[in-house]
Amino acid sequence: MRRKRRRFQAETFDRIDVTPLLDLTFLLLIAFMITMPLMEYGTSIKAPKMNSDKLPENNFKSITITAKGTIMFDKEAVTKEQLVEKLSQLKASGSKNELLLRADGSRSYRDVIELMALIRNCGFADVILVTQPEDKQ
Repeated sequence: MRRKRRRFQAETFDRIDVTPLLDLTFLLLIAFMITMPLMEYGTSIKAPKMNSDKLPENNFKSITITAKGTIMFDKEAVTKEQLVEKLSQLKASGSKNELLLRADGSRSYRDVIELMALIRNCGFADVILVTQPEDKQ
């Protein structure tokens, strides 16, 4: 018996070749690993000066970080522990004082944020950051 062969016999595939897919995946992974650090550190920023609303004239307490790192509460030098004590007393008194936070421009961002966290932990949610006024042209 002679078998008839079909001219276009459909072959069944029992495997899918994933090698090109893996090559593409690794290529994209490498491309993202190379470009992400460049995108993060390639942007140069400079903190702006800004104008804001007028500062309160009364019922405020100021907290200042000097260039040397000294913390001042109003016009008195205090440690972090003393600041926590004074802020806790202020919160317990129930007076409606606003807090102004001033920081010397040479202090690091970390120092300012740590002080803001300390103030927040004492129960004060709103702190006014004092900035330099913009130059008028």
